[in-house]
Amino acid sequence: MKRTSCLLLAAVPVLITAAAYFLVPAGSSEAPGDRAAASQQAREDAKAKAERAAAAERAADDKVIASLPPGLAAPDKRELAHRILATSAASTLNWRASYGSIKDHGDGLGYTAGIAGFCTGTHDLLALVERYTADHPDNGLARFLPALREVDGTDSHEGLDPGFTEAWKAEAEVPAFQRAQEEERDRVYFDPAVRLAKLDGLGTLGQFVYYDAMVFHGPDTSPEGFYGMRERALDKAATPAMGGDERAYLGAFLDIRRDAMRAKKATADTSRVDTAQRRWLNAGNLGLNTPLEWAMYGETYKVP
Repeated sequence: MKRTSCLLLAAVPVLITAAAYFLVPAGSSEAPGDRAAASQQAREDAKAKAERAAAAERAADDKVIASLPPGLAAPDKRELAHRILATSAASTLNWRASYGSIKDHGDGLGYTAGIAGFCTGTHDLLALVERYTADHPDNGLARFLPALREVDGTDSHEGLDPGFTEAWKAEAEVPAFQRAQEEERDRVYFDPAVRLAKLDGLGTLGQFVYYDAMVFHGPDTSPEGFYGMRERALDKAATPAMGGDERAYLGAFLDIRRDAMRAKKATADTSRVDTAQRRWLNAGNLGLNTPLEWAMYGETYKVP
């Protein structure tokens, strides 16, 4: 059965509406104020019930995860994951060299910056700067927050040029902002991807497959978003947690991911799938064990 925990809270408004509707019969003689109070109480009860159900499911998931090996969350594997990701994002194994990177790649996402490719057009860069500013209000990026909110969801540079790229590079020299980037990367991408992969019964390679897809495609439910691609993969193969074969499921996921990359841009370079993750899957390296070798955009990388 497909997991529904990430969609549970989305169903709260429907539950609330239904509860409110059936609570007060048609033709009731109750005063409008009484009906309004009853409807409000129904909404609050439904919301509380949904939240308790979500909390219970999360607690059960936490218990499952606690019983599993650390996988990609182990310090050495975590470092390896970031190094592999850096070869696709910045053509380097040194992911820490990307704190100050910032460029508009002409892909409709505005400026792409930092260690996880935070974008001015996809909300994650705005969220990063907002959270950082809450703890460090006098930082060099705070003055751009009004402009970042205006361009969020677009590729516009309005209010950002001139000055934003220089301010980003300067702030990236500050250790606190470097930590903020790492925390946001882990909060939005790494931790949710590894958690769900473990619940799906995937090993360390599968956890990296989810992480890389989460960063590249974004954590949304559109057909080309991470959660949308996972749902499509579940239509083709069962996860190990469902009793399916791990290699078959990952193969289906990578097929869908490759198609999604090509759907966005027909000439997209799919090295991260074809000559990295698929290579390891075909070799049966489900533990993402080193030594490791892969090719990215024609360049070969090795980790001893």
